[in-house]
Amino acid sequence: MRQQTHKRGRFTNKTVAIVAALALGGGGAAIIAANASAHGDKGDSGQNNTVAAKAGTIQCPDVGQKLSDVPEKARPKVDKNLAELDNQVAKAYQQMNQRQGSNDAVLSKLNDQRSRTMDNIGSAMGGDNSQLQGMTDCKWQEVATQSGQQQGNQQGGDQQGGQQQGGDQQGGQQGGDQQGGDQQGGGDQGGEGANDVPGNAGGQAGNGPSQDDFVDITKVQPNVQQPPQAQQNGSTGTFATECGVGDPELRNSDNVIVAPGVGNGAHHTHDYVGNDSNDAFANNQTFEQGGTSCENQDDKSTYYWPVVRAQDGKDEADANDLGGGQEGNVGTILTPTSSKIEFKGNAQSKVTAMPKFLRIITGDAKAFTNGDANANASWSCTGFEDRQLTDKYPLCPEGSSVTRTFDFQSCWDGQNIDSANHRDHVAFAGEDGSCPNGFQAIPQLVNTITYDVPANTPFAVDGFPEQLHKPITDHDDFINVMSEDLMNEAVDCINSGKQCG
Repeated sequence: MRQQTHKRGRFTNKTVAIVAALALGGGGAAIIAANASAHGDKGDSGQNNTVAAKAGTIQCPDVGQKLSDVPEKARPKVDKNLAELDNQVAKAYQQMNQRQGSNDAVLSKLNDQRSRTMDNIGSAMGGDNSQLQGMTDCKWQEVATQSGQQQGNQQGGDQQGGQQQGGDQQGGQQGGDQQGGDQQGGGDQGGEGANDVPGNAGGQAGNGPSQDDFVDITKVQPNVQQPPQAQQNGSTGTFATECGVGDPELRNSDNVIVAPGVGNGAHHTHDYVGNDSNDAFANNQTFEQGGTSCENQDDKSTYYWPVVRAQDGKDEADANDLGGGQEGNVGTILTPTSSKIEFKGNAQSKVTAMPKFLRIITGDAKAFTNGDANANASWSCTGFEDRQLTDKYPLCPEGSSVTRTFDFQSCWDGQNIDSANHRDHVAFAGEDGSCPNGFQAIPQLVNTITYDVPANTPFAVDGFPEQLHKPITDHDDFINVMSEDLMNEAVDCINSGKQCG
């Protein structure tokens, strides 16, 4: 995992101040305010000032991550019920955000629904509920915000995000140096100061991102560690595949790995490159028979990731759809300017071929409430690649583009193309490049996606609504559908130290 940045620098220049103010200027409650009205009295600016009382989100145990031992024949039913758990949380979040009953009442109803669904999961596994103990109840996770006054755990100018976590999250959402109602330089906004902006509003849908999710990349210290030095038996080659940047017509809010057979299983929209037949109902035969956007037609792999949206106040085509505006994913979808797909070697050993239809997920779409153990996306700017962020969005200087980089797991258990929690069959190499016992090195997929974000415009990655569009929730998905010959070509190239593709 790339190094996280747990404390951002101050917003000191005008560009950063403008973006920060825009990020807060959605006009709605960014996160749900418990037992508080959505808006207070209007100030001199004529805008509504949002009340920031016990703001937060819904935190539920991630059942799917804990299920490591599910019988193969039970997985289809288990997967559908896991998707139903996600659907229940999304609906509960929407009910809270729209003030459809008290938060306690909504949580109580949600937990009753979860209990019944988890009984279905246990039944599918032959009555074995041992893996599900203690995972029924969802809770309220407070998230400190501001509206003219310091809230919660904010101490002076330095808000300590690690004290606000509901669970084992390790302070990944560091607040930084907010100054009461004066949010660092926002006063230079055409006569309207940033303190006139609703303090717990964020993003154009009102559920994030927040000012604290952004950092000026020029204020970040270089933090990228050098890769381990290749040993005598190491593999130093690379194999690239060019697959374009994705067809907007292929976007959908499914996730065939996590929620096969369930429409809108992701509750957010994905971009797809490679295989052109990826939706919730695709299977290995579908992928085998599909077309591909890759220049090498023997690469029918599917590479997909959540879209990035500019928080520009504009409606996208899915503004009224599930996976889109109905779930807080709003704004203009930004088409990447490039998507670099490359496979790399291992410092300690030669790599072996990936099995066909191997599935890998990197990152965690629920890292805001799960904690950062599986967070793995890196955000940066072109020209500043030695500074990588996991828990912040970068604000890039003029002429620099936003980048997202995903370094996938590069060790395989040698047997399974997937696992019940979609993680146990693959692993990350250690600091020296070695794979864990029982695992073997495979070509490491590294995907770098680049965007030209409009000037002075905040942006956000799509996500589950209760995750508040936090950058730490970014993730990427891959299914290998290369022909055997092409995979062997990639392996030979990497093991011989060549740069191919």
